[in-house]
Formats: sequence, C-alpha cells, structure tokens
Amino acid sequence: MNIKEAKVLITGGNSGIGKATAKLLKTKGAQVIISGRNETTLKETADELGIDYVKADVTEENQVRDMVEEAKNKMEGLNVLVNNAGYGYISKLVDIEANKFTDQFKTNVLGATLCAKESAKHFIEEEYGNIINIGSTSSLKGSPSGSPYVATKFALRGMTESWRNELRPHNIRVMQVNPSEVMTNFVDNRIDSNNKEKRYTEAEQQTKLRGEEIAHTITSLLEMDDRGFITEATVFATNPKT
Repeated sequence: MNIKEAKVLITGGNSGIGKATAKLLKTKGAQVIISGRNETTLKETADELGIDYVKADVTEENQVRDMVEEAKNKMEGLNVLVNNAGYGYISKLVDIEANKFTDQFKTNVLGATLCAKESAKHFIEEEYGNIINIGSTSSLKGSPSGSPYVATKFALRGMTESWRNELRPHNIRVMQVNPSEVMTNFVDNRIDSNNKEKRYTEAEQQTKLRGEEIAHTITSLLEMDDRGFITEATVFATNPKT
C-alpha cells in the first residue's frame, strides 16, 4: 500500500513498539491514532509525535467499539490496525496465579480479538484493510517459566492464521510480527528460571532489538503492493550478547 494513504490505529501506542511504529508511520506520511489505557502517557506521546489518541481498554467490548468508530471518524477512514496492546506475565508452572493468568489472556487474546473484530467489520464493508498482530518468538517455542505468556502468543498466532483465511476473500491482509527480546517496559520486569528478577547489562542493551526495528518491519509489511503480503515476519537481534 501507499503509506501516505494509510489510516492507522495502533493499540498500546503510548510506548515501546507502538510508539516507535506511530513515529515512523507518521514520518512517512500516514495518518496515525494511538490508543491505550493510560491517558497521561497517551497524551504525552500524542503531543510529542503530533498525532491524535483515543483512550480505551481493549478488554472492554464497548470501549473497543467506540475506539474504532472514533478513530475512523477522526481520520475519515481506517485501513490499518496494528494489534499491539499486551503484556507479559511469566511464572513457573507451580507458582501460576489464576487471576494473573486470566487477566493476561483477557488483554493479549480477547483484547486482540475485539480490536480485530471491530476493525474487520469496517474493512469488510470497504473490501480492503490490513491487520498486523504483534506476536513474539514466544509464539514459536516454549521457554522455562514462560508458559502463561507463551500460551497467549501461541493463541494469537493461531487466530492470525484463522483470520487470514477468513478475510482474504475481502481483500484484507492479516499478518503477524514476531519480535525476539525488545528493549521495552516488558523486559524491564523479566525474571529468570529461578523466579529472580533479572536485569539486562549495558552490553546486552546495546545489542538487543529496539522498538525501531519492529516499526521498520511493520512499515515494510504494509508497503508491499496490495496484490501480495508477507504472512509472518520474525525478527531477531543479530548478536544479542546473552
């Protein structure tokens, strides 16, 4: 697609991958609206980037419906959803807390579904659209203490494949990006296999992925001519020093 014709809604757009993507797309001429639950950081990011925002909790269906409608009205259209809202809950199997497990599924799986659902209604009417789900390399393999988070990303990958098959007849491209570790708030709170807090060294921080690399990937997926699309892109750091 021509990025200058893109009208993009990015969930979880107030920091990390979402913010970097909003910045790059705006620079390339797209219209961009970010959403999230924290209005303070949303407004700060929107003001910094010169874009608009919509406050919404992706786990609440009415708020998602209103978010998509407001974004569509503000941009006089909508043709890209970047499904980025999500967070990581990591725990050993024997220590999993049911409420935390369920809350993460509500955001990472149900939230992504609700956003795609409401966006797809509009895309089907227009017979055109793009959905990019932000997955993880955790959607490809399991890891010690990672089962709660891994489960949500495996689910997202399966949903991506299902939506792709369902929506292709309507000229809608459904894609997934799988980053490895990215320097965002998510990794600030990671724990090791012994359930101990684990911080990155300065050397590791210099070699791991940033939000900018994922923003570049998302933009590249969108820029391909509409007659084709890349179904899935996995992004690793070249030499992460771990």
